Amino acid sequence: MNTPPSPSGAEHTDGSSVRLGALVPLTRPGWVEAGRHLLAGLDLAVREVNDAGGIDGRPLELLVRDTAADPERAAAAVDELARLGVAAVAGEYHSVVARAAAARADALGVPFLCSSAVLDALTEEPTQWVARLAPAQSQGWRIYADFLLGAGRRRIAVATQPSVYWASGTRVLRDYLTPRGGSVVELDTNALTPEALCDALVDHGVTALLLLVGQPEPAVPIVKAVRGDRRLTEILIGAPAGQPEFAEWAETLGADGAGIPFLRYLPELLGPLGERVGKELRERLGEAPSFVAFEGWDTVAVLAEVLRSHGTDRAAIAGSWPRVAVEGTRGPIQFSRTPGISVWQWAWTPIQVVDRDPADPDHFRILHAG
Repeated sequence: MNTPPSPSGAEHTDGSSVRLGALVPLTRPGWVEAGRHLLAGLDLAVREVNDAGGIDGRPLELLVRDTAADPERAAAAVDELARLGVAAVAGEYHSVVARAAAARADALGVPFLCSSAVLDALTEEPTQWVARLAPAQSQGWRIYADFLLGAGRRRIAVATQPSVYWASGTRVLRDYLTPRGGSVVELDTNALTPEALCDALVDHGVTALLLLVGQPEPAVPIVKAVRGDRRLTEILIGAPAGQPEFAEWAETLGADGAGIPFLRYLPELLGPLGERVGKELRERLGEAPSFVAFEGWDTVAVLAEVLRSHGTDRAAIAGSWPRVAVEGTRGPIQFSRTPGISVWQWAWTPIQVVDRDPADPDHFRILHAG
């Protein structure tokens, strides 16, 4: 008879596995390609932990749950994983989904290390239970705004859909750009066809259009419409949320998908650890790993070190965030309290603005770094 895992995540002495929950978007309408990369990083790191002896001789087991970009489904998954006795929950790519998972983890007293979501207000109130590897949206999007100003783009239009995440991004851009001589006009893609959106861009005389919308719909039709409009040949299309990072973007849009700057959370040069992990990830994925895959690997690296040092008790794990010091694929990882951010935050995540080179869309150009 198998003894069920302790609901409190307490120490085991019977040689059973140490369980981690993983939240990943693996089906539509989730961003499936991002989920695949995130899971590849999580899986690779778990395999390496177990090859090195596990957690004090016990194997690390990953219990994966598909969120499908659904906040309610993610919250229910946290409930289930807590009942299954996971020591902590990890992962998630979509910010609105991660916010629901973080709220539930906070309510249940389950540590949650968020891999990729950037929404500043990941929880309504400060919490000890949640930490995050991805940079806060306000940090990354201000760097993107600096890039726009440096490129001489001050009349900005944002193509938006209703979402807390997109509304937050619009607010960050407007608050940063307006005092510096910029302007931001919002264009609702639910009310405008791609062709009508092109007319609006001309009417407003904008110099840059930012895609604050889902991928592939409606981002791809918008890009095709703007690229095909002779009135808009000088306009810069941007995608701060990172839609062009993944191969699906290039496969769908071809040359039209190049030259669209986006945010990526990688250093200019990877160190030896990053190079090694990147090679392993490439073999697993059959393509170049995105920054999301590295986020997945780093997530497990942090949790494995915490589990070795502080055990599997959930309160001990949550109490360890300020003492974490782990070498990640993209630099040393430590968490701190950042003003305006309610969770423990890795504040030194490298941030780049990059695009796909129009001369070689498989090659990324670094345009700006912060």
